[in-house]
Amino acid sequence: MTETLQEFVDSRGVSLRVDAETGVIRGVKILGLQSRNGRVYLAEALAEAARLYEDAKVNVNHPKGNPAAPRDYRDRIGVIHNVAVRAGKGLFADFHFNPRHALAEQLVWDAEHAPENVGFSHNVQARCAQRNGQVTVEAITRVQSVDLVADPATTRGLFESGVGADETTSTAAETGALAIDDLKRDHPELVEAILSEQAEELRRLQAEVERLEALDAMHGKRQTLRRLLREFHLPDPDDAEEKAQTVTSDRFVELLLAAESEQAMRELVEERAALVRSLRGANGRATQGDGKPCSRDQHFVDHAARLDTKGFVEAIT
Repeated sequence: MTETLQEFVDSRGVSLRVDAETGVIRGVKILGLQSRNGRVYLAEALAEAARLYEDAKVNVNHPKGNPAAPRDYRDRIGVIHNVAVRAGKGLFADFHFNPRHALAEQLVWDAEHAPENVGFSHNVQARCAQRNGQVTVEAITRVQSVDLVADPATTRGLFESGVGADETTSTAAETGALAIDDLKRDHPELVEAILSEQAEELRRLQAEVERLEALDAMHGKRQTLRRLLREFHLPDPDDAEEKAQTVTSDRFVELLLAAESEQAMRELVEERAALVRSLRGANGRATQGDGKPCSRDQHFVDHAARLDTKGFVEAIT
């Protein structure tokens, strides 16, 4: 698996020569064989990677966000030359920097007097594998840059001796797997709490989805209800007229909304429409298949119109 790594390293204790006038720090350590967090670099991987570090650009600090993001020209401070492998120790090189760079004077002072203030950090593409419980870097496939950083807590400075250095990964694949394994081993109660919280959040989201789906279904039923009432010339349940509210009462609306299908709703509306027509004195003849009246007898219409609300309610109940 090829991954992006940010590798921190320093050269404390290594014999260095600082030429401030020409802008060269010779013999800086570029990469060790093992990091303090347990990652191992194969010697053959370093040997093969030496050519990739040659002429690598050196910037001030890492890019924010994507490790492969373009760099600001003002960040460029120098370049790596003369990369060589030292058996059992790692990669070493000469750091050529711009003596007129805004930070050059500070770099020289730190290199000579306070090496713990500065160190190298690398953006590289590497192929990693698990071997004997350790993450092993089998090959470095690309060097994006070698950046100059101020991070005393992790790098211990430009001239740190010893093998390897602290490092962090920029991709989630490897670090995520290691972090989860460490949490499961060292803090099982924390993992359980996190999983419980996630499960509760999932249940809440599922309940919210079900609520929204139910609202959407109910909205669709109400649309169907109004369409059927219009089709059979029954009043809208929101009509303010008292007589209309009696025909399509709240209880009748609830009955329609509880129907299992549109066909069941249609049958209920059709029955109510037939009842209303009979009370209004319709002659009972309807157009074939739609249940609607073809004509009205004026005498029965006038009689129905003279019914008061109480009489109308008694008639349909």
